[in-house]
Amino acid sequence: MRRDFLRPGILVTASAVAGLIGWSGHALLLPAAVAFPAFWSLTRSRGQAAVVSAAYFLAASRGLPQGVATFYASDIWPGLLLWLVASSSFVTVHAVLWTDPGGWEKILRYLGACVTMAIPPFGIMGWAHPITAAGILFPAWGWWGLAAMAAGLGIMATRRRPAAAMAMTGLWLWSAAGWTTPVLPASWIGVDLQIGASLGRDAGRERQHALIDVALGRPTGTTVVLPESALGFWTPTIARLWHAKLGATNITVIAGAAIVDDGGYDNVLVKISQEGSAVLYRERMPVPGSMWQPWRRVLRGGHGGARAHFFANPVVEVGSLKAAPLICYEQLLIWPILQSALYRPDAIVAVGNGWWTSGTSIIDIQRASSEAWARLFDLPLVISFNS
Repeated sequence: MRRDFLRPGILVTASAVAGLIGWSGHALLLPAAVAFPAFWSLTRSRGQAAVVSAAYFLAASRGLPQGVATFYASDIWPGLLLWLVASSSFVTVHAVLWTDPGGWEKILRYLGACVTMAIPPFGIMGWAHPITAAGILFPAWGWWGLAAMAAGLGIMATRRRPAAAMAMTGLWLWSAAGWTTPVLPASWIGVDLQIGASLGRDAGRERQHALIDVALGRPTGTTVVLPESALGFWTPTIARLWHAKLGATNITVIAGAAIVDDGGYDNVLVKISQEGSAVLYRERMPVPGSMWQPWRRVLRGGHGGARAHFFANPVVEVGSLKAAPLICYEQLLIWPILQSALYRPDAIVAVGNGWWTSGTSIIDIQRASSEAWARLFDLPLVISFNS
């Protein structure tokens, strides 16, 4: 009887530790998340599976309450509520697909949960997905590494988990011994800023000139990447100002901005060079709640909020380079990067504006996820964040 009482508590604690360590913001610790399917499969009821899943997800996303409180300048309670709501998709999927029998059925059920949490609609909240660790355990293996990782996760949900755990631990140690961070593409540079909440909100010419000076301080021929929202609202006036300054140079700037119209806005990346300026990329998945608010289409006739371009523009061309862009929240999900990888990009460009994450590991987790995907597909990586 005592063992039956202790078992669920041990599994919940172990699952939380796996989420805490795996999503600590260090790329080489991502494989700790691989332990989650083992704990999930060891539960003896659907209710236990739900609690174990909640422990893992809530530990992995622990920075959300504080981040929400900072973003909205409020107390911690709205953040705690959103934290619990965000976990509902992960918990529901893993509870519904839980099964008691082992063997192939267990493998298929867990892999079903993996796929469900990787693609919309549930994939919209698909953070902390253990398959992200594929880039650490199978660097440069590409799609074969993804398949191997999926197989390993499935076996972790069966009685053969000790063999799978030993094999993946060996791969983890081997990878850590020879780990190298992704390189930059030739003549590209990502600029990190520490401007805080004013980035994107300060629309004055002084701020624009300061950013222009950051770009002009780079060698000729460089492609400079600035963070999400760096340029604020993208208007013809801003476009003319930047083009006038860059027109006589051979410097290309890729920067975040917002394009607003009567129906809402697009979170975008724009490209500015001596040839002119253009919208390069429209975000596929803005942050649900704070940016993407589909319910406003019903309540306000389709007005307001950021638009989600779910499967649009998976790759963009900058000169001779084909890039896979990921703006902020997209770096935490699975389907955006995998969709981009289908088009065989030459590099990954990851930008964000994480001023609201101060005191949390959210930016570090985004960086670690981007590094893992870049290593899996053996791609150069450009990162640019504001904090």
